Amino acid sequence: MTHLLAAVDRVLPSVRHDLERLVAIPSISADPAHEADVCRSADFVAERLRELGAEVEIVSSGGGRPAVIGTFPAPAGKPTVTLYAHHDVQPVGDVSQWQGDPFTATERDGRLYARGAADDKGGFGVHLAALRAFDGRPPVGVTVFVEGEEEIGSPSLAEFLAEHGDKLACEVFVIADSGNWDVGQPAFTTRLRGMTDLTVEVSTLDHGLHSGQYGGVVPDALMALTRTLASLHDDAGNVAVQGLVATEAPGLDYPLERLRQETAVLEGVEFIGDGSAVQRMWTKPSITVIGIDATPVHRASNTLIPSARAKLSIRIAPGDDPARAQQLVADHLRQHAPWGAHVEITPGERGAPCEMPLTGPYAETARRAYAEAWGVEVVEMGMGGSIPLASAFQQHHPNAMILASAVVDPTSRMHSTDESLHLGDFAKACRAEALFLQRLGQG
Repeated sequence: MTHLLAAVDRVLPSVRHDLERLVAIPSISADPAHEADVCRSADFVAERLRELGAEVEIVSSGGGRPAVIGTFPAPAGKPTVTLYAHHDVQPVGDVSQWQGDPFTATERDGRLYARGAADDKGGFGVHLAALRAFDGRPPVGVTVFVEGEEEIGSPSLAEFLAEHGDKLACEVFVIADSGNWDVGQPAFTTRLRGMTDLTVEVSTLDHGLHSGQYGGVVPDALMALTRTLASLHDDAGNVAVQGLVATEAPGLDYPLERLRQETAVLEGVEFIGDGSAVQRMWTKPSITVIGIDATPVHRASNTLIPSARAKLSIRIAPGDDPARAQQLVADHLRQHAPWGAHVEITPGERGAPCEMPLTGPYAETARRAYAEAWGVEVVEMGMGGSIPLASAFQQHHPNAMILASAVVDPTSRMHSTDESLHLGDFAKACRAEALFLQRLGQG
């Protein structure tokens, strides 16, 4: 073990250098203006794997963004592990809210700040470190799969798996795209909420009207939309859509004071919903308004708005079905639109929830390897976010164990401004994955 961990530590500087080069590529999959950058980041990932001797191909399906598959064949009698990450990133939002350039990696107080440093180019960095520690000759078979459209819900995933899924066959599927319990405390995620989204448009008029002449008689669309959206939750903030699944949560204590510190909720703002924090985040549904189209304030006039629309992000508990949940929310919106307002629903992406039990010898090997590398036992937890690939892969390769590991901690601010990677935890994650591969090869 000492020799292997020393090898990981030797390659960490080169891995960090390449991680900084990778985050410098603005591979924003949601923005067509960055299509070439997504291709550049795929090329960069592919080249790093070729340098280690992998057989590499860049593939896409159904017009989707490019993914990279790199293969290191298994020695005789050894299992194969597929290592997953994604090379696309979220938009940066208001650049003025960042302390530095989002695509220039900057170290402050032991953390590396940049868009994608944690989510999820740091995940690829972990895989790269483990493979470099073995000098490109891992003791088990390794397939590296780095996706290019995870941040937009993996829309071409079904087609991708139909065309290329057999290339990912393995005994263990490692998803380095989840979250750790805390700084210095590793976690394996064993359950994920599913996701779906939809756009609702509410209309009350054929055209705008003078708000003084007709206000008080004719309903405007924005008022109708906000009342419709308000019906989605009760007064405590629980989702009020009937029929969505909620399940029991594990008995992990997630103190609300810790949650307040992690989320930076403003003073005096209360948390919403009933039940424990982990139940509200992991095993109950949530509905979030993530965008509204209406007349902006700086262009407002004294006019009754004829139509307005909003986009909803819906997270569903394990055991629910995304298509069913999407329909339930759509029906609720139609039923609760006031004053006979017209409602048009446009369904969006869907991803199933997933439960990933850790049982058997591979799971025990993982627990021991990660505990040894981190110096503490691993927490098994849920995650409120969604990884559509997890359930899709589970269906395609039902006999593979899925191990959801992480470089993200609760203060990483993924998807937000000043996203960052804890460099000490990154090093531990690299050591843990290398040790896990070594132990699998010995088993």
